[in-house]
Amino acid sequence: MNWLLPENLADALPQEAARIETLRRAVLDLFRGRGFELVQPPMLEYLESLLTGAGQDLDLCTFKLVDQLSGRTLGLRADMTPQAARIDAHLLNHQGVTRLCYCGSVLHTLPASLASSREPLQIGAELYGYVGVEADLEILRLLGASLERIELEAYRVDLGHVGLFRALAQAAGVSPETGEALFKLLQGKDVPGLASLCSTLPAPYGPALLDLAGLYGGAGVIDRARTLLPALPEVTQALDTLAHLIQAVPELPLSIDLSDLRGYHYHNGVVFAAYCPGYPAAVALGGRYDGAGKSFGRARPATGFSMDLRELARLVPQARPKGAILAPHVGHDARLADHIAALREQGEVVVELLPGETACESPRCDRKLVCLGEHWIIEAINED
Repeated sequence: MNWLLPENLADALPQEAARIETLRRAVLDLFRGRGFELVQPPMLEYLESLLTGAGQDLDLCTFKLVDQLSGRTLGLRADMTPQAARIDAHLLNHQGVTRLCYCGSVLHTLPASLASSREPLQIGAELYGYVGVEADLEILRLLGASLERIELEAYRVDLGHVGLFRALAQAAGVSPETGEALFKLLQGKDVPGLASLCSTLPAPYGPALLDLAGLYGGAGVIDRARTLLPALPEVTQALDTLAHLIQAVPELPLSIDLSDLRGYHYHNGVVFAAYCPGYPAAVALGGRYDGAGKSFGRARPATGFSMDLRELARLVPQARPKGAILAPHVGHDARLADHIAALREQGEVVVELLPGETACESPRCDRKLVCLGEHWIIEAINED
């Protein structure tokens, strides 16, 4: 059984691999056109570098091993975002705005769901060096353009703001342990459990934390939140930011979910998640994570998003793959060689038969080159 792979790992066979590569090229070309420069960090790094500022969630996701050269603990990356932050903070050292993008495999110790791969193919874009909401707007618009480019429709993009929970929890004076419990209850939308815990916290902050669980829906949620939540400066600023985003990106189906604290241990501002019809999980995740480069010597404002190309390849409309042309063995026939080269320059897939070979199973050949007098012509292959 040497051909078996570990659970939740799989080969990408020709058709799937072709779809993934088409998506990769399309999205990276879009990023390049918007000024995002491609970086290719290594799969393996010192563990502390990979986990900087990322919290316990990423630590549990990361495969670990000992470096035979240094004796230090290495990690197989579970997320490329910290690597991009390291490159921006330590290697590029630009003083202004930096736009970076990346694409590569990441490895997870456990799958995100029963059907998820433990080797997502992560593609993403990050913007460093700008603290204003305009950077969040640029990233949201880039997300929308990316989904449009690959013909994947988003029916909902949830917006949240981690700063709301942080401000309320700090004002309530909760301990780190209580804060973690509140976070888990909110993420699970466990209203009874949340109500029980919030009843032990001082007013108005305990009731306000409970209110977060019900603050989701359209743009009107922001007005409701202004009424229900205490007017702390951080709360007001967070709600103003969300209101600005809702108004500035009408082309996206934005909605509000103030209890969505996805990436709470990593993000510190706006967070968002995009959803598509017929798929229960988010197809894209992102948000603001200012200060991620601090431990690399330079704290920088940062915002970005990422997607899994393996999942996207299963969701995008699948066009019928274009067939290939079957050509005789060239041998010393210069005219045939020139004709095949010209077809390939035009974008055709031409498969040359080897001596003695009579057919080709893969890629699928639906046409063939036939010699008609002094000319080579293309004929359809009759599958009957």
